[in-house]
Amino acid sequence: MKVAIVNDMAFAAEALRRVVAEAAPRYTVCWIARDGDEAVRKCLSDRPDMILMDLIMPVMDGVEATRRIMQLTPCTILIVTAGVERNTSRVYDAMGYGAADAVDTPTLDLNGDMEGGALLLRKMDRLRILSGGRPDATTTQRMRLMMKGSRRLMPAAPPFPILVVGSSTGGPQALASIFAALPADFPAAVALTQHVDHHFVDGLVQWIQDQCRLKVRMAQPGDALEPGKILVASREDHLAIRSNRTVYYTAVPTETPYRPSVDVLFRSATSCRGARLCGVLLTGMGKDGAAGLLDLKRANALTIAQDEESSVVYGMPRAAVELGAAREVLPLERIAERLIRWATTVPYDD
Repeated sequence: MKVAIVNDMAFAAEALRRVVAEAAPRYTVCWIARDGDEAVRKCLSDRPDMILMDLIMPVMDGVEATRRIMQLTPCTILIVTAGVERNTSRVYDAMGYGAADAVDTPTLDLNGDMEGGALLLRKMDRLRILSGGRPDATTTQRMRLMMKGSRRLMPAAPPFPILVVGSSTGGPQALASIFAALPADFPAAVALTQHVDHHFVDGLVQWIQDQCRLKVRMAQPGDALEPGKILVASREDHLAIRSNRTVYYTAVPTETPYRPSVDVLFRSATSCRGARLCGVLLTGMGKDGAAGLLDLKRANALTIAQDEESSVVYGMPRAAVELGAAREVLPLERIAERLIRWATTVPYDD
């Protein structure tokens, strides 16, 4: 896999080069750029498979470079910058334009020893799998067995509408666009799985909260779904819903590259018998959520996939469409209006 490095600090660029070199032959450095503008130009002549993109740079920063590269020469972009947690807003701006994840820049000490290189490589390996990976049949079977068992745990609760949402690459901006358009008295409960490192979920929750009128919270085990509240998956384990409309986390399936998994969330929602359900699958790399959306459709839920034109990466929605899981394929700007109509129209028009 061809890897490009975009960083204006020579010491940081050298640290990244060493990390990639140590992982040869699965990764090789194809070029290094010192700012975002140079990276945009180099992508036009030599598109890499993956870019390790800094955020704070002269001439053009990593957010704008991500936006332009994803428009002109799309590829996998991993934000690698000093102080990720201090730059939460910029991180999610970049993710909104198509960056897939973020990690702190590895550092070299005076003796040449590396700190943070192993974490970077784990992130790179995960994105490499997501860009072409497919959960195997064993994974799918274990998901179904786990969800089948969960349906017998609790009695049903009053049937307020339940909306489950899954997103990945480009998701933060898409989520903000949809949630900002929902009224404060939106009558459905919302559970969300966004592919993002669990260390950054607190920042994602605050970032979404600043842009919408619903209450946004990190989901904790035992939290109850409530109308007008968004519970966000906040751990590496998978967020799931019990039949009594409370949430929990499960490590199963353990072998899926998608952590947390949208499929697990979607499938678990079908345990809420008597509730009106809706599943929305947004922009993202890979295939996570497609099979779960099909299960929701089979449970008579309204199922929506974002369309290709408005998706930053048309991977997860495409997989759902090809599987026949989406009842409706909508541009991003029409999804909120459809959700309001689904949640408030009587009789319901699913």
